[in-house]
Amino acid sequence: MATPSVLLVCTANLCRSPMAETVLKALLIAMGPAAPLDPNRVESAGTRAAPRPQTVDARAAAALQRSGLKADRKFRSRRVVPEDFERFDLVLAMDLENLDDLRRLCPQHLQSRVKLLLDYAPGLAGHEIPDPYFSPVVAFDRVLGLLGQGLQGLIDSQTRAAEAQSAA
Repeated sequence: MATPSVLLVCTANLCRSPMAETVLKALLIAMGPAAPLDPNRVESAGTRAAPRPQTVDARAAAALQRSGLKADRKFRSRRVVPEDFERFDLVLAMDLENLDDLRRLCPQHLQSRVKLLLDYAPGLAGHEIPDPYFSPVVAFDRVLGLLGQGLQGLIDSQTRAAEAQSAA
């Protein structure tokens, strides 16, 4: 059975979601064959991304670099489209505003796919990953830390689900 596909969503697809995509792919690649998700089935998008694709925000790329990761130079922002709810098994919002936008866009029968990323982080369910775009550079590092917690929780959750499925 194919591993679940994941779409990580923020507002403009310039900071949080491309950072999340980069971190999640790196974590999964480091896990190798034991990874519960396929890094090739991880993407990001924005609920309000500009019509013309843009590159990752330079401050987000710098925060990734400080943590030992590199933003994908080929990355271009994109807007969430209705087909995403069919294509992706999990559509994970960075904050409540994006969660609400996604729930409005998502067909009723696929609503269970739409969740808040930090709901996967122990002790952070219901919390948001703040948008660092209009904040000082240090906010990007804080966001990176929160992303790491949510994404590790997601990996742990998917690992448990895969183990339960194989035991059944």
